[in-house]
Amino acid sequence: AEYMGEFKHQTPTNATHQMSSTKQEISYSEKYDDGVYEYRHVILPNDLARVLPKNRLLSETEWRELGVQQSRGWVHYAIHRPEPHILLFKRPIEVGLQQQLALQQQQQQQ
Repeated sequence: AEYMGEFKHQTPTNATHQMSSTKQEISYSEKYDDGVYEYRHVILPNDLARVLPKNRLLSETEWRELGVQQSRGWVHYAIHRPEPHILLFKRPIEVGLQQQLALQQQQQQQ
């Protein structure tokens, strides 16, 4: 994976128009971790991959506009040059644990 640094918001052309037709084709990996961060990758269909900006990371607004759905805290952190249609995400493990605990507390109160 190659780190591309900070990103600026710029919506990919036609991405929001394509979202509804391609949402079902987006696939998500299982989460995996290194003890500090948890990671996952998201595979976009070819029609969405064509509208990805080149040489920079996506903001949360941009990847959500493409139809990627995941809980808060995930950051697009790297571009894998051979397969730019695979988005690489990470978040601190604590964020996922905090969300799980909050959900468990809500369920116990019901």
